Amino acid sequence: MISIRIQQLTKRFGPVTALQHLDLTVNPGELFFLLGPSGCGKTTLLRSLAGFYIPEEGTIRFDDEDVTRLAPHKRNTGMVFQSYALWPHMTVAENVAFGLHERKVPKNENNRRVAEALESVHMHPYADRRPNQLSGGQQQRVALARALVIRPRCLLLDEPLSNLDAKLRLEMRSEIRRVCKEFRLTTVYVTHDQKEALSIADRMAILDGGRILQVGTPREIYRRPTQRTVANFIGETDFIPGKVLGTGENFVTVETGIGRFDGVLGNPAKPPAVGGEVTVSIRPECWDLHRGHQPRNAVKGRIGESVYLGEVAQYEFITGNGTKLKIFERNPRFGDGPDRGELFATVEPADVVVLVD
Repeated sequence: MISIRIQQLTKRFGPVTALQHLDLTVNPGELFFLLGPSGCGKTTLLRSLAGFYIPEEGTIRFDDEDVTRLAPHKRNTGMVFQSYALWPHMTVAENVAFGLHERKVPKNENNRRVAEALESVHMHPYADRRPNQLSGGQQQRVALARALVIRPRCLLLDEPLSNLDAKLRLEMRSEIRRVCKEFRLTTVYVTHDQKEALSIADRMAILDGGRILQVGTPREIYRRPTQRTVANFIGETDFIPGKVLGTGENFVTVETGIGRFDGVLGNPAKPPAVGGEVTVSIRPECWDLHRGHQPRNAVKGRIGESVYLGEVAQYEFITGNGTKLKIFERNPRFGDGPDRGELFATVEPADVVVLVD
């Protein structure tokens, strides 16, 4: 297992700066995700780690070794591409062995390592087939085995599940995590799929405009975004503008157009001043609905459009001043018949995240 340390990394393509003085540390054995909108720099960062791009400034270290300008084949990283990049004229076993042939590994060891790699991804029975005889999920497993067989110092994954259908993506999520942990690999994984990242990452970084906005565990990123861009990118949320009425050690009181809220700071290092403008972020599943008046963090309104999904219902909740909120109700009780009358939506202070714009 190795650590990856990136310091002040800058990469430009002509007039476009894809990465801007970026700092990041990935811990040994960590499954680390890079997320962000298209063009944010996540794939550029991954390819810089692989050695396909050489940065203009900054350093990349694998443990204590500076690999910033080292050729890709000398870094000993395993790369899994979005397109799988399997040779169509080779069998599964020959595809997996390709990296070993390039490294001139002796034949007996070559065969043993190929068999071990295929066994680890449950593809040993398909060793003699060609890629066009495999399903998408099987091809993905072969690409993963080919990256593992060279015993890389770290594994780099570039949106590896984007070409699979929803059922296969779910299956391969747990499979990739199992393999990474079994081989004790430091792994950097690029994806645009939030559920994919939230379900299997140890930690993640949200990028935008070539900069890192926030680093943390999936729970930290989802429940305590430090800024609006992060909250908006991960999951759904209601944004409510307001002004700070007061602050304490562990809470902030905000007056908004739909009522007063007690909440917590998304970024405690940047506390707002009293009277300052802020944005309140509340996830739709954090609201609770009641028929009677509630004393704290309550909004009066009615249900507009609704979508019933069995275990959950998604509501458009219309407040007295016309503001529309998203509310997800688990084990739905409201939304039909007489329950479409006046209701109160409440939220716990711990679920009210106050963001300084």
